[in-house]
Amino acid sequence: MTRTHWAAVTAVVLALLFAGAATVASAGGDTSASRTPGAGSADAGFARDMSVHHQQAVEMSFIVRDRTKDEEVRRLAYDIANTQANQRGMMLGWLDLWGLPKVVADRAPMQWMDRAADGSSGHGSAHGGHGSGEAGDGRLMPGMATKGELERLDGLSGRQAEILYLQLMINHHNGGVAMAQGCVELCTVGTERDLAQGMVDAQRSEVELMVALLKKRGAQPLA
Repeated sequence: MTRTHWAAVTAVVLALLFAGAATVASAGGDTSASRTPGAGSADAGFARDMSVHHQQAVEMSFIVRDRTKDEEVRRLAYDIANTQANQRGMMLGWLDLWGLPKVVADRAPMQWMDRAADGSSGHGSAHGGHGSGEAGDGRLMPGMATKGELERLDGLSGRQAEILYLQLMINHHNGGVAMAQGCVELCTVGTERDLAQGMVDAQRSEVELMVALLKKRGAQPLA
């Protein structure tokens, strides 16, 4: 493993340990036997998929942190990595608390956005078209970078690394906002909906900041 990958793994492990007690305390009141989400619910699907989505943001942020000396970008990357590692720990902790698997082999990513398969949502379907698995171009979920884009970022440094990181992270955040908004509409656990709404608000604000940082570098978001 590279130093970057070890750093990313360490951040996630620390986040899981830090979030464990808070997870039980915050979600426990919402998860009585009659209200514990099912494996096919929007609550479980969001927790599983957003955990994967967040892990890539953590990875990209550690890559750029080691590729630039620009304090503005390094600070942004640290904030994103720290926030999303902690949120990932909370979501994985909820899955443990609910007694649900973190990976479901026969369920494509994003299916929960089309319907809550076990009927626990009660909100009906939303965001049709998102539950088809890969985004059609090698991306596991909307906004996620491809393997080739990650390799390209890993090979850049300085201003070039900053620009590509900002471009990829803007797309990543936009995809994450759409997913989080889906949970706000479909999830039934109040603490999870609150977390999702916080993601929507924070990531929209960070997108605005990243667009401004790109402009300072004479670049624009990817089409």
